[in-house]
Amino acid sequence: MGQDAAEKMREVVDGVYRSDSRRVLATLIRLLGDFDLAEEAMHDAFAAAVEQWRREGVPKNPAAWLISTGRFKAIDGMRRRARFDASLGEIARSLEAAASDTSGWENESVEDDRLRLIFTCSHPALPPDARIALTLREVCGLTTEEIARAFLTAPPTVAQRIVRAKRKIKDAGIPYQVPSQRDLPDRLDAVLRVIYLVFNEGYSASSGSSLTRHDLSGEAIRLGRLLIELLPEPEAMGLLALMLIQESRRAARASPEGDLILLDNQDRSLWNRDQIAEGTALVERALSSRRFGPYTLQAAIAAVHAEAPTAAATDWAQIVGLYDVLLRVEPSPVIELNRAVAVAMRDGPSAGLPLIDALLASGELEEYHLAHSARADLCRRLGRTAEARASYERALALTQQAPERRFLQRRLEELPD
Repeated sequence: MGQDAAEKMREVVDGVYRSDSRRVLATLIRLLGDFDLAEEAMHDAFAAAVEQWRREGVPKNPAAWLISTGRFKAIDGMRRRARFDASLGEIARSLEAAASDTSGWENESVEDDRLRLIFTCSHPALPPDARIALTLREVCGLTTEEIARAFLTAPPTVAQRIVRAKRKIKDAGIPYQVPSQRDLPDRLDAVLRVIYLVFNEGYSASSGSSLTRHDLSGEAIRLGRLLIELLPEPEAMGLLALMLIQESRRAARASPEGDLILLDNQDRSLWNRDQIAEGTALVERALSSRRFGPYTLQAAIAAVHAEAPTAAATDWAQIVGLYDVLLRVEPSPVIELNRAVAVAMRDGPSAGLPLIDALLASGELEEYHLAHSARADLCRRLGRTAEARASYERALALTQQAPERRFLQRRLEELPD
């Protein structure tokens, strides 16, 4: 086979890697019982594919070929290393015995393995930052460097989190399985939280020079789609709906120079109507189930904003009502803050300001820059310039994101002396 043909085959294998590597890895983790061993076996299988497919042609089921090859590569590797560690020989014999009957694993749904992987990476026994790093690494296939860059963290720190998470899964005997119906609500919530944390960092970066990080929000939406494909629970639909509707505004949220544009001032013709339509349909499905939760309610609020042709036409009464329900489902000072802003939009700044002042007085939001910027805005609208200035300055001191800092600085400069 000539050089051109070899390059074409490598492109074919690369394409299979992009489309199927996460599925292959998920099944190898189940079959081999070890993250690192499975990852090594997967890469060995893809390396073998470049040579064997070039000679024998691409198999009818590339993923099954890769799983089988990876498994036997792992067994062979254990046999070789058994000379130095007798326990590996026993493991190799056990895996080889199981491998003699392929019908069991070939008939199991590979998609079930992906769902198992999501739940394992998001297990509540792991620290939140480790859940995020492990999910992005193993489920999404991001490199350690990509994860570190996205979260402005040093690559060695991310690598350590992933190593510790894998060790915890092994040492604690965390099962590689989808939880039972009894345990599903609590475990599903942990999965949804991981996906939402990834999305939030992409939708509104916590620090840095960019307002958003499309790669992260895109990965979160991809995870959300995969989750409802494998497990169509109402709250999973609600979370995907919320992410789609929020993501629909991306093009309108910043100026060409990268400056922040508030919702009221956005050019709504730039909103992605396909994402809004898909998200709204998902909200309706989730609400109709009568088994919805906080993500569905937040998506319903986002849908009310999305349906308004202009900022002035927003149904603030409906939004306040939805926040009332959301607070009963999931009490939170941040949700109370959002409700106070909605009340101010419905009834005027003098109605919302006491609610925000009470929240700040409780101390729970003292370090939350959006609480101070919301208070500053209401004071500005009421003509209480000195208070507005103090609150804008406090918000500015707490903000790490460059576009938000520029926005707050402009607000300060616009205040009358």
